[in-house]
Amino acid sequence: MTEGVSLTFHGAARTVTGSCMEFASGGRRLLVDCGLFQGSRSLEALNQRPFEFNAREIDAVILTHAHIDHSGLLPRLVKDGFHGDIWCTPETSDLLEFMLADAGRIQESEATRRNRRRDRAGEEPFVPIYTEEDAIKAWRATRGVALEEWFEPTPGFRARLWNSGHILGAASVELEVDGVRIMCSGDVGPENKAFEKDPAGPAGFDHVICESTYGDRQRVALSIAERRTLLEAEIRTALARGGNLVIPAFALERTQELLLDIATLSDEGRIPNVPVFVDSPLANRTTGVFARYAHELEDVRDPAIFAHPSIHYVDAIDDSIRLNSMSGAIILAASGMCEAGRIRHHLIHNLHRRDSTVLFVGFQAQGSLGRIILDGAERVRISGEDINVRAQIRRIDSYSAHADQRELLAWISARAAIAGTLFLTHGEPEAIEALRRQSQSRGLAAHIVTPQIAESYALAVGASAKRTRTGSPELQRAIGRDWQNSYADFAANLKKQLARIADEEARQKAIADMRHILDEYAAFRDHKKKGRPRRH
Repeated sequence: MTEGVSLTFHGAARTVTGSCMEFASGGRRLLVDCGLFQGSRSLEALNQRPFEFNAREIDAVILTHAHIDHSGLLPRLVKDGFHGDIWCTPETSDLLEFMLADAGRIQESEATRRNRRRDRAGEEPFVPIYTEEDAIKAWRATRGVALEEWFEPTPGFRARLWNSGHILGAASVELEVDGVRIMCSGDVGPENKAFEKDPAGPAGFDHVICESTYGDRQRVALSIAERRTLLEAEIRTALARGGNLVIPAFALERTQELLLDIATLSDEGRIPNVPVFVDSPLANRTTGVFARYAHELEDVRDPAIFAHPSIHYVDAIDDSIRLNSMSGAIILAASGMCEAGRIRHHLIHNLHRRDSTVLFVGFQAQGSLGRIILDGAERVRISGEDINVRAQIRRIDSYSAHADQRELLAWISARAAIAGTLFLTHGEPEAIEALRRQSQSRGLAAHIVTPQIAESYALAVGASAKRTRTGSPELQRAIGRDWQNSYADFAANLKKQLARIADEEARQKAIADMRHILDEYAAFRDHKKKGRPRRH
């Protein structure tokens, strides 16, 4: 009779970021992923909270891939006392050298930028959760292991990595612990994806943990050639308007896919011969890693494709600033959800231009600036500035590195039979629920769970998981659009709404009324907390 295994979800539960799962057995503790929360300010604030575990008691980490929402809290883990190994594929280790260092620099620069904002004068300063030095220490703890080879990350745990088809080096994690067989999907890639082979892995598990990012969406199946035709049409239409085509793109994989397609379209004479600027030092460095592994990548006939004469890699800040006066160029910049990095500056200089176009090619999480723009906001607040959205806003779904609903169901089916529980994670609530219903109707598992952050389960051989600790309502409330998103939307549009009022006296009265309502509400809350009735 096995004692089972403990599983706790520390992130990516009913949200798409902050991936982190803790497995414990026989006094040993192992994490699969340790990622950064990204999205609204409330969600990002979870990165500041102490870990729900003692970092010194974690024996090892297995990392599915290099994306920051899966790896971005590793530097803090090391800073807080973790001394074990971080196991991953060699490609992931090579990418992390740049990804983690860049994340550390962003943490430092974002803290400096926020502290300089005039609207924060006199407030407590922001402190970065880790530094570039912490990030480099974390990278040095990585240990590369080849796909499909058994290894022992810590005594009592056996593991194998399987290609997940998501990005360079991405893997699913197979675990054997105390007789229990477990598969963690990591992020699953779609069919017909550039660079990566289709996902792989064995079948017959006690428990499977599967991502659900696009669990509620079915994309039109497109070949790479068809995808390029879509991109060709977007580029031609955008450049015909006379302004810039700005593409928020994740520095890892998405940028390289776009560069491959743009260079191919240019060589075939299908798009105008215009400069293409990659304004992301991180993307420039990770592109070098892709070139190093070009012999392993599908669809890359010549690694020199990344050195195409139309492509210009921008590193220096002064060179990035010069792009502000450009017209008729293609500008790729990170981050993909517009939450940090140089893309925010390009949005400031292009969103208000009717001749410019912003093309989204990746997932936009709830509460992120990219999601707010994509959902049709007329004004947005960026770095304390209110910006009118007059540019054309466009979207192409076919560049996603995530499997859609049909492909996720196929991946789950390929793991059958699942004797215990199917956990659906790494998705927004609507996507998870849609995938749960489809999985249930197909009989893919007898027991399906959609865990919350901080929930724990006991896993046993051939039996459904049993919940041993409930989730945290406080942590769950941080998910999705928060009050700061609503405030930014309100503040960005307030001046425009006041201008619609006919005369000065009426505008002043409207402002006075709003202040009165806020004062009244504050007084009401104060009386309610003290338990005293209000006097009228």
